[in-house]
Amino acid sequence: MSITVQVENLTRKFGRFTAVDDISFSVSKGEIFGFLGANGAGKTTTIRMLCGLLMPTSGKAMIAGHDIYTHSFEIKQAIGYMSQKFSLYEEMTVYENLEFYCGIYGKGDKETKSACREVAAEMGLLDIKNKITREIPAGLKQRLALSCAVAHKPQILFLDEPTGGVDPISRRDFWELIYAIAHQGATVFVTTHYMDEAEYCNRLSIMHNGRIVAEGSPLELKNRYQKQNIEQVFIHLVRRESEMNS
Repeated sequence: MSITVQVENLTRKFGRFTAVDDISFSVSKGEIFGFLGANGAGKTTTIRMLCGLLMPTSGKAMIAGHDIYTHSFEIKQAIGYMSQKFSLYEEMTVYENLEFYCGIYGKGDKETKSACREVAAEMGLLDIKNKITREIPAGLKQRLALSCAVAHKPQILFLDEPTGGVDPISRRDFWELIYAIAHQGATVFVTTHYMDEAEYCNRLSIMHNGRIVAEGSPLELKNRYQKQNIEQVFIHLVRRESEMNS
């Protein structure tokens, strides 16, 4: 299986503070790869570097075969990105938001209209396409944000805390959409601090204080540390790291 994300010794410092500390990992095509960690663990800083939004202090990374230092334009064409804060235009309609984000990726008018119709149908947004975005529920806003991120058919989809602030049913529905996107061949890279969501990933990387402290499938991690669920694994690892650094 081909590698779509390759990271080697990636580090990001802000003055004396090290937000991401010498991390290495790879992600395969079609894989749902989860970054699990508490707020402040370094997840968002990592994803911003991989999306070309923030330059590393040191280390290497290749995204869809492109170097993050020299091919930021090519990377931005190859990826979809959904931030943890809702970033769409509240006063525009659902469909206008879709058209705007399709246009960002350089699609012509005819291609934009076709892509918008297709993603709106796939994501179940046709019935609300003319509604003002600020008037729709949080769960549908998240679905719209995801639709805008995938309308141009990216090779890699980066989701930064995508289900924050939505109810459990909407979160589960959102993950069904993620499964469908991965099934179509896209790589999905998702950061989360929800322990139950971590169980949905094919493979996990657990972060603590900017470092990767464990990596593997949810089943492998539970077996390795003899725990019943990922929450217990996470607590065990954080306590172990705290004891080692005390």
